[in-house]
Amino acid sequence: MRIKQYLQRIRYQGPLEPNLATLQGLHEAHLLSVPFENLDIYQGREIVLDEPALWTKIVEHRRGGFCYELNGLFAWLLRALGFQVQLLSARVATGAERFGPEFDHLTLLVTLEQDWLADVGFGESYRWPLLLQDSLVHEEPFGKYCLLREQQFWTLQHWDYSWKPEYCFTLQPHVLSDFAAMCRYQQSSPASHFTQKRICSIATSYGRVSLSEQRLIITKDGQHHERWLSTQDEYTAALAEYFGVVL
Repeated sequence: MRIKQYLQRIRYQGPLEPNLATLQGLHEAHLLSVPFENLDIYQGREIVLDEPALWTKIVEHRRGGFCYELNGLFAWLLRALGFQVQLLSARVATGAERFGPEFDHLTLLVTLEQDWLADVGFGESYRWPLLLQDSLVHEEPFGKYCLLREQQFWTLQHWDYSWKPEYCFTLQPHVLSDFAAMCRYQQSSPASHFTQKRICSIATSYGRVSLSEQRLIITKDGQHHERWLSTQDEYTAALAEYFGVVL
């Protein structure tokens, strides 16, 4: 792990002591610098859950990825800095009270004096780690979140005119290879939403920029502005301009 190069990739220049302030700074910097995207699937490139391979893609080639890649590599960075990190399996909400299979999503538990949920690989979600405390509401400039506990199960919810679930999880720790089978499924199955369309999305200081196939969506101060990219040249230019991605 070449820490300096990773920090340059996410444009982080803050302190490196393994404490809450550092975790918050790294978490937000990652979200503002590394896009959530599935473009390798449409380039015919296999996504392999190997830390050196993820390093090459995300840090050296300045690409993004989906949850297994982004949170897998972020966990490697945090551990290199002295943080205590566990990989958790999460099941993504498919309805009001329905969730997908185990290993559907990879999220992180970071233990300091208290436990914190960290996630730089879920697309549009919380900017700062969430204290793992039942029913505590976390208010941020771009959203409101709450964790609910029922026995060993935790559910992450976000506020969208009402509380809506994002994913549920337990605190059972895992290793990166445990997610390999679902990673293969997500990039190859016709039933996976990652094989339905190309997506690329990144947080910004004013909101978010997303590219869903040819539709460019810029969210600024809560207002959505959309533009249709009619040519491949426009699409390629948008990837480079808004996400720093060159395929």
